[in-house]
This record gives sequence, structure tokens and C-alpha cells, in this order.
Amino acid sequence: MADVLGLAFGWLLIVVGMLFLVVEAINPGFFIAVPGTVLIILGILLVLGIDVFSTPFGLVLAVILTIAASIVTIWIYKKINPDTKSPTTISRDSLEGMEGLVLVKVIPDILSGKVRVAGQDWSARSEEGIIPVGSKVRVVKSEGVHIVVQEVK
Repeated sequence: MADVLGLAFGWLLIVVGMLFLVVEAINPGFFIAVPGTVLIILGILLVLGIDVFSTPFGLVLAVILTIAASIVTIWIYKKINPDTKSPTTISRDSLEGMEGLVLVKVIPDILSGKVRVAGQDWSARSEEGIIPVGSKVRVVKSEGVHIVVQEVK
């Protein structure tokens, strides 16, 4: 009876692992390919009759195989998605020194201008002269939720 339960549980692990891989293939980004691979490996070991939960040999074999499978899965995932970059957050504090484009005329000491820096629109002012629409600017500093810019010549 114990063999039948182990066999059924092994097949259940394989099916759940396959479902994880299918979900990851259809909608990448859940990062469930590694757990899916681990479940498949554990399921295969149980189907082969290796009791991974009660013998030291089975436990060691399961750990070694799952670590190896995880490494291979991560390596394959990186080969499939080589251009995946970590998300970056742009805040006003990280804009200093970056260049942008004036969208709405920037006037000295008045928060009336709009500039596009790093793909986002920011309220801006200048400390020098009027900066017309279409001019290139560089961020000098940030103040509150606004930035101070100067024209790039």
C-alpha cells in the first residue's frame, strides 16, 4: 500500500511540476520554473521507488539532484531571456546630471516649465534665463518634487 501511495504522490509531483513549467512558459515572470523542475525531479525519484523522505540515501540524492536541476533550469532560463534587466526606479534624486528635453518653456525661479528626463515628465525651473521649448537641458538639482535645470549649449 505504501508503494502505491508513493507512486501516486510521485506522479502528482510530476504533474504539478509540469503545470508550473507550462505556466512559466505561457506567462514568464512568475519564476516558478525552478520549483517546477524540483517537483518533477522529486516525483521521478518517487516513481522510481526511491523513498526520498525516509532514507538518508534518498534524501541526499534528492538534494543533489534538485540543486543540479535548479542550476540547469536557471542557466536555461537566462539563455532564453538574455536581455532581461532588473527593473530600475527613477526618482528625482537620481536625476542629477542627466540630460533631457524642454516640453514647456522653463522660466527662472518660477515652476512653470516641464522637461522630459529619463522618459518621464518633470516640473522644472531654471536659475538662469528662459529656456525655450525643444532645448536640451541638464538637471542641476532637485527640490521637493521639482527639478532645477540649466540649458546645455
